[in-house]
Amino acid sequence: MIVCAAVLGQTNNPLYLEAFQTKGKQEDVLKFHYIVHCALDAIEEKVAAPRKAPGEIFDTYLGMLYPTEDYKVYGYISNTRIKFILVVDEMLQKEDEVRMVFKRFHTAYVDAVSNPFYTTSTPVVSKRFDASVRTMVTSLGTS
Repeated sequence: MIVCAAVLGQTNNPLYLEAFQTKGKQEDVLKFHYIVHCALDAIEEKVAAPRKAPGEIFDTYLGMLYPTEDYKVYGYISNTRIKFILVVDEMLQKEDEVRMVFKRFHTAYVDAVSNPFYTTSTPVVSKRFDASVRTMVTSLGTS
């Protein structure tokens, strides 16, 4: 089950970060901020890694970035260098399922920033985007 979802901009500024099932504890929210920040190092390593073959196509899904004691951290990067990070507990393990969640997450983000009133590189405060992410999280938790 997804416990945290984050979107980071091209300059690693947080555009969206939401923790789920924290029971109102401020410490949990800060812990997820730290986990997401640490994931940036793993993303930079994966993006900077040389290609295996000269004609290899860049895959936007980065896979599992690193595990912690309680969670696994997965990453996805768009062609415009927007980073998407999901923190999941140990229950979610299928790579194809995680890949599809990232595609839905990316699509919801694109819909939110396509609003003509959205200012680039600012936090996403769209109620529709937040509802899409929450629906994605709850639907994944029940499947």
